Amino acid sequence: MSPRSRRQTRQPDRAATEAALQGAALDLLDRNGVLAGLNLREVAEEAGVNRGLVYHYFGSRRALLRAALRSDYRQRLGEFDAGMDLPFPSRIAQVFRTFLRHRRAIVLAALLVLDGDQVVRILPDPVGINDRLSRDVADGTLPADLDVEAAHVTVASTVYGYLLFRDRFAAELETPVRDLDERMAGTIELMLAGGRPATPGNPTNNSTNGPGSQP
Repeated sequence: MSPRSRRQTRQPDRAATEAALQGAALDLLDRNGVLAGLNLREVAEEAGVNRGLVYHYFGSRRALLRAALRSDYRQRLGEFDAGMDLPFPSRIAQVFRTFLRHRRAIVLAALLVLDGDQVVRILPDPVGINDRLSRDVADGTLPADLDVEAAHVTVASTVYGYLLFRDRFAAELETPVRDLDERMAGTIELMLAGGRPATPGNPTNNSTNGPGSQP
């Protein structure tokens, strides 16, 4: 059998092909932007695989994007969990930094929502975060009459809005993106702490924030 015949009969590695297609979809979104849409033919070409495999493995653009969104879900959740015992201002700053490291997931979720997808969830760990906010209310860290669900949506809206328009914000302010990331993290923490400056004995001390953002 010739090498060409062997290549034709060899079955593709499904896991590797799916990973390549998911990576290609993410790269195209990074390069072309959300509103440019996602053409499955271009995804297949970017991944270097037969276009038919996109439909065979995923069936639709939405299914491909959902798979890409789920691909590092456990890692994201673990990073969220790691900061859940921090004081409220530092915890939200940590959530912000975690989202910065996983900005692609925000873009994917936004694209799916704009596309009318009813499956994707955009509130991070709603049960865990709402429970933690409720404990903050119970121990007096947050006001007793706080609407916990609305507080969660408020924080998520702020983070999502910044990450979706981050590059544009930086361009209009004529400031480096990563500098703006750090300024935003510090400002979120300071505002949630009631404007108290960070000191070694204050929960707003940036030493509790964990590693810097790595978009």
